[in-house]
Amino acid sequence: MSADFTHLVTLDGLGMGYRGTSVVHDVNLTVEKGRIHALVGVNGAGKTTLMRGILGMLRPSAGSISVLGRRPNTAHPSMWARVGYILDTAFTYRELTGRENIYASARMHGTSKTEASAATEAIIAAFGLDREAGKRVRTLSLGNRQRVALAAAMAHEPELLILDEPTTSLDPLAVVSLRRALNSATSRGAGILVSSHHLDEVARIADTVTVLHRGKVIADLDPGGVDLEKRFFDLVYAAELGASS
Repeated sequence: MSADFTHLVTLDGLGMGYRGTSVVHDVNLTVEKGRIHALVGVNGAGKTTLMRGILGMLRPSAGSISVLGRRPNTAHPSMWARVGYILDTAFTYRELTGRENIYASARMHGTSKTEASAATEAIIAAFGLDREAGKRVRTLSLGNRQRVALAAAMAHEPELLILDEPTTSLDPLAVVSLRRALNSATSRGAGILVSSHHLDEVARIADTVTVLHRGKVIADLDPGGVDLEKRFFDLVYAAELGASS
């Protein structure tokens, strides 16, 4: 790891929105090395907007964002070689094979040809994609396309991994493979920010859970110390009651 700081992402009083409409309000959050930080919330809570801001796709309307020690909109392109991500719609090159997609991603993130080839085969094995890797992505099922996209995002061993609903369309075996891959990433010191609607899976993998509602943080939870599903619904219900009173 080339970063010499603990917090890979720091959001300080972050406000953000689209076309004059505020979506995220006064969010404080950190993503630390070697830990998984989960975002949970109902649809429209602001999870994807927040991730887009971290990735430099949106600019803050208030507060600040630091990613690997830099502001996203001023960061040198080389910084982004240390980041892997999937947003709400996982991107793949449909006419390339799964293996070609993964290799291309590793190369675009700065690895050598030899390193990219080795990384591609390693991540194919980790995700159990041996049979699918040689097929064009357009011929794959939705779940297998998601697996290819996840493998491509992780092949270059990023320091920071941002995953928006990564278990979408995955079968149980693929979810287990992803879980193992995330554990491997954190064991080498990577920090992970993940959003999910699957609270049972969040409880399994996350070190910290931030509950977003209507663009605001309403709780930061230790998933090991609570019934996450019950606590989540209690918090959202209380927030809705407060908003309507």
